[in-house]
Amino acid sequence: MESKDELKNRNQTNFEPIPDELNILGKQIVDAAYTVHKNLGPGLLEKIYEICFCYELEKRGVKYSRQVEIPVKYDNMTFSEGLRLDVLVEHTVICELKALDNVNSVWEAQILSQLKITGKRLGYLINFNVVNIGQGIRRFVL
Repeated sequence: MESKDELKNRNQTNFEPIPDELNILGKQIVDAAYTVHKNLGPGLLEKIYEICFCYELEKRGVKYSRQVEIPVKYDNMTFSEGLRLDVLVEHTVICELKALDNVNSVWEAQILSQLKITGKRLGYLINFNVVNIGQGIRRFVL
């Protein structure tokens, strides 16, 4: 019978660590979200947060694309519609933005699926409709 540690080691997937450049980019993303929330607070539409968040990224010299359509490959077919990323930062980090009261566990599954489908490693789920933005930011790594 395997020990607890042996089971834990066997069940862990060995991923490469996130490169330093991605971690630095992640800090800029979090800082941009904090700045937007500090200035606007909760209670606005998601689109307003998206516009301001992207503006804050731009001020930091960070490139981004909004509402990015991603083709989905399934059963040897490619479908051009269906997956849309809120913000793709520097072609490497997915940011899924929300402005809702109730946290939904489907959002976590959504960003994990987006990371898997796109082959990206780092993503952020940012809900601006919270009193403390620190409680509204979740980091995901594949």
